[in-house]
Formats: sequence, structure tokens, C-alpha cells
Amino acid sequence: MQSIYPSVESKHEDSKSAAVSSLLVARMQGVYRRAVAQYCFRRPFVVKPDAPLISFSFDDFPRSALTVGGSILKSHGVSGTYYAALGLLGRTIETGQMFDADDLYQLVDQGHELGCHTFGHCHAWNTPPLAFEQSVLENQRTLHELIPSASMPTLSYPISVPRAGTKEKVSQYFACSRGGGQKFNAGVADLNYLSAFFIEQCRECPEKIYRIIEQTCQSRGWLIFATHDIGNNHTPWGCSPELFEQIVRFSVSSGARILPVFQAYQALASKF
Repeated sequence: MQSIYPSVESKHEDSKSAAVSSLLVARMQGVYRRAVAQYCFRRPFVVKPDAPLISFSFDDFPRSALTVGGSILKSHGVSGTYYAALGLLGRTIETGQMFDADDLYQLVDQGHELGCHTFGHCHAWNTPPLAFEQSVLENQRTLHELIPSASMPTLSYPISVPRAGTKEKVSQYFACSRGGGQKFNAGVADLNYLSAFFIEQCRECPEKIYRIIEQTCQSRGWLIFATHDIGNNHTPWGCSPELFEQIVRFSVSSGARILPVFQAYQALASKF
């Protein structure tokens, strides 16, 4: 008699098929989202500096990004950009212990640059554009209450690529907005979605990091490094002080100008 119940082998095959289907759907969604972020609501901008540009930026703003990473930058005579979500102030999240109010004052005093990461660290794709915009405005209002003279002239999209409507909304508030992509900006870039290179994605193969610095210099482009915490016991989203110092030293010796994101934008904008 034939069993009316599926065999163990049949269940296993069904499970494998479902897993493969889910993976394919996820990949297709990723391709679609990246295409939307890359091609919709572009704000074209010519990147053709007299000398190559390199910027260092930190997302979320863990305290170690300033106390350790900022100290390394200043020891080489350069500054960075810190993308702060002020709703995270004083908290501890996956990327470590976040900044406090004193860190904000020190950052500004030390000549580093503040950037916006939304107030609530909003997922750039899952958050509706209007809600994303409101979180941007809340972040700006909160900063004005803490440090009236400070500003956030640039944005970093949290967690994900942005929706098309989100790119359109934020373009009225920022000189430029940064994503990821593991590449540098050259030729005609999109001010609503600048490319960046996350250091933590190449921690185990630093030669790729040095190579993209060389490629940026050869192409006379603009490379924006990004990471999170800096420490010996860094999170999966950060890197060690030794690696970060080596990258900063290599960048300085490359002949590129090392500028925070907004200053680099201003240097490029002044040419036209």
C-alpha cells in the first residue's frame, strides 16, 4: 500500500527547494534595490579634483571611533566625518558603546565633521520616505538643542540602500548623501548616493584596501572610507587600531588630499 505521508527524502528535497527559492528571491530583491538606489533620483556631480581625495567616515558614531579612530586621524594631521544618530546617544548597540554629549563637543572642538544618520537609525529601505525625512529633521533639531552652532551637512544612509523616494526627500537637506558599494567616486557621481568603501569588509585582505587607494589616485577620484568602532576587541562592523592606522598612513603617503566628506565636496564644488 502506498503511504499517504511524504517520505523523509521528499521532505528534505522540499526543504532544499524552499531554501533555494528564498535565496533567489533575496538576491533578486537585492539587485532590484541596488538598481533603484543607483539609477533613481540622481543628482549628477563631476568628480575631477586636481589631486585625488580620500575621506574617512564612521557610521553610528561608537565612542571608540572618536577616542581611538579620531586620535589616529589627528596624529596624522587629518580629520574625519562622524555620522551620528542622536537617538542612540549614551546607548550600547551592536556596534558598541555609542557617543555621549561630551563626545559631540570634543568632536567639534577637535575639528572633525558631524554628519546625519537619522535620529532613530532608520533602515534606509524599510522606512517609508516621509518617516525617514521626519527622522532626519528630528536629528537636526536635537543637534541644534545640544550644540546650536553645529550642523550636519551630509548624510549616511543607515543599514541599507535607500528607496527612490527617500533619495528625493533628503536631497533638499544635504550637500551630499553617502551609501556603500565598495568603490570610489570618479567621473560623474550621484550626490544623492555617493559610493563608499567599508573597511571591515576587507579586514582579512588589507591588500584590497591599499589597492583601491592606488586606483583612486590613478583615476584622480574620491574615495570615502567607512567603518564603525575601532578597537582591539572590535565588533564585526569595526576594525583594529593597527589596521586603521596603517590605512590612514598609507592614504596620507599616497599623495591624496585627506578631507572630511563635506570639505571634500566643497573642494570639488569650487571647481565649477
